[in-house]
Amino acid sequence: MKLNFVSILLIISAFCFGQSYNVDMQVLRPDLLLNTYKKDSTANALVIYDYGNSYIDRKTFKLVFQLKQKIKILKAEGIERGEFEVRLYKGKSSKESIKNIKGATYNLVDGDMERTKLTKSGIFEEDNKDYTLVKIVLPKVKVGSVITISYETESRFISKYQPWYFQGPDPVLYSEYNTSIPANYEYHTKLVGSIPLETNESWLEKNCLEVGGGGSADCSMSKYVMKNIPAYKAEAFTTTPLNYMSRIEYELSVVRGFDGSVDRITNTWEYTDQELKNDSDFGRQINKKSLVKKVLPAEISNIENPLDKTKAIYNYVLDNYRWDKKYGRFEVSVKDLLNNKVGNAFEINLLLLNLLFNENYEVYPILLSTRERGLATKLYPILTEFNYVIVSVNVNGTNYLLDATNPYLSFGELPYRCLNQYGRLIDFKDGSYWVDIDPKKYSVRQHRVQLNTFDETSISGELESNFSGYHSHLLKRRFDENVQDYKKIKAENYTNFEIDNLEVIDFDKKDFSLKEHINFTFEPEFIGNKIYLNPFLITFFEENPFKLQERTYPIDFGYRDSYLYVMSIDLGNNLKILEIPQSLNYALPDKAGSFVSNFEVKDNKLSLYFKVKFDKAIYESGYYAYLKTFMDKVVETQKNSIIVLEKQ
Repeated sequence: MKLNFVSILLIISAFCFGQSYNVDMQVLRPDLLLNTYKKDSTANALVIYDYGNSYIDRKTFKLVFQLKQKIKILKAEGIERGEFEVRLYKGKSSKESIKNIKGATYNLVDGDMERTKLTKSGIFEEDNKDYTLVKIVLPKVKVGSVITISYETESRFISKYQPWYFQGPDPVLYSEYNTSIPANYEYHTKLVGSIPLETNESWLEKNCLEVGGGGSADCSMSKYVMKNIPAYKAEAFTTTPLNYMSRIEYELSVVRGFDGSVDRITNTWEYTDQELKNDSDFGRQINKKSLVKKVLPAEISNIENPLDKTKAIYNYVLDNYRWDKKYGRFEVSVKDLLNNKVGNAFEINLLLLNLLFNENYEVYPILLSTRERGLATKLYPILTEFNYVIVSVNVNGTNYLLDATNPYLSFGELPYRCLNQYGRLIDFKDGSYWVDIDPKKYSVRQHRVQLNTFDETSISGELESNFSGYHSHLLKRRFDENVQDYKKIKAENYTNFEIDNLEVIDFDKKDFSLKEHINFTFEPEFIGNKIYLNPFLITFFEENPFKLQERTYPIDFGYRDSYLYVMSIDLGNNLKILEIPQSLNYALPDKAGSFVSNFEVKDNKLSLYFKVKFDKAIYESGYYAYLKTFMDKVVETQKNSIIVLEKQ
């Protein structure tokens, strides 16, 4: 009886303990028995334990970084997690090094736990000009394995203190980062991402670093912990992952020598503005009246209406100077652009700025970082983060943001690459400041369908479409470059009907919109006298773009968006309605967007009004579940709406 009771206790204990992973570097049996992660059934691997420690060594004064990780392999796609890469950078007189590399793979073999250690044969080095790539390949990694790895790196390059990524491609149960920073080094610390820290502790350790002659420094000690971190999984409608992946970064700002010297590495914006003013690639390319005073023709300079003149100057640059597809932060020359008629984005937009300035407009350059580059740091100036420039001009009290690199954009529109939330307006007189980059106009895709003729096998109709803003740019370019290719692509995209005639109406590549008219025919489903018709001959969304279980970063469309589809069917005397879909009305929280699908019969006409509207350019991650449901309803309505008509 006693043995049975003990056995039951052991079974219960093992069962309870086995429901969770062991969150430290020790590998226990439950770590191998568990093969799922309930919070993310799609995960290929699970980081059970992630530990980092960075400090300045007391003897060598090198930056030491220690790493320890324990990872569970959940799916075949996760087996590659058993391969690690460490990049060791080289300088002119020093290079980074790695030591104490240890690793092991744990598997269950015939019910017993088997440990296979990493050997030297699993460590490889590849030398490049600027760095050495160390590859570590753990043995016998398979689905169900638990792997552990630890190593230590040393570096004299302390301008960038070792960053720490809490978030990566796999979910993480526990991530801890410890730092020790001597007081003679001051860093700007930046926490990126929306996931809160579970632990954020700091304290002072006296005399942690000593040098000859009695010099010493105290150390600022910190401990950061995050738990239950979801994987960062890329999905549509975002910018670079570096904008949102949870991590801590450091930028060296001040170095204080033991002799009392102070070296300021990171400057203020006041200092940086002065640096930019004297920069031969920027400040010295601005306000060059003598260089551009004879560039504009008299018919533009003599325009009296200020807005009309601004538009004429903008169009003059578009028509006479070609962008070379380069951004061009350095080696900028407005003079070379005037001579060659081809230049980078900095040269073209600074020419536009100079021409406006020469006509006495209030005009400023705005430095920004493009979408693929990532958000510029607001905490302190880092000029290397800015890779683009646009122009702000004030006309009759209204500010317009301009870019003259794309002839298919209308006045006041920016290329999509520039829609990265904010930029730094450079005012050499009163000081620079941040400005929002937020297009106010909605970009609209609109279709109006009229079904006219029902014969024995087909239906004919007319389609009028209007594409405005960011929905129009690519279409305008395609039409302008090759009309036949444009029509061919349209025929390939519109698969639910056959285009009999297509005409683009009053085309102007600089207009805000493109309008087209199409005559078409299609064959609905006939069963006896009944006609089964999906009214959505054109769908805006073939599938829901939002598929993640959880998304920790914003949904960034870049601009406000609207989709409109209107269909009208003249029933005449020959058609009778047997069935129409149910009307729907759905809204996002806080009036952030809406979706309406309304069917109506009036004056012997059946009409459909379908509209999807996104009233924000950027939605915070808290909207994700709502947007996911919202888009499910939109896609389902487009795909599954059926009208049943009967011929009389």
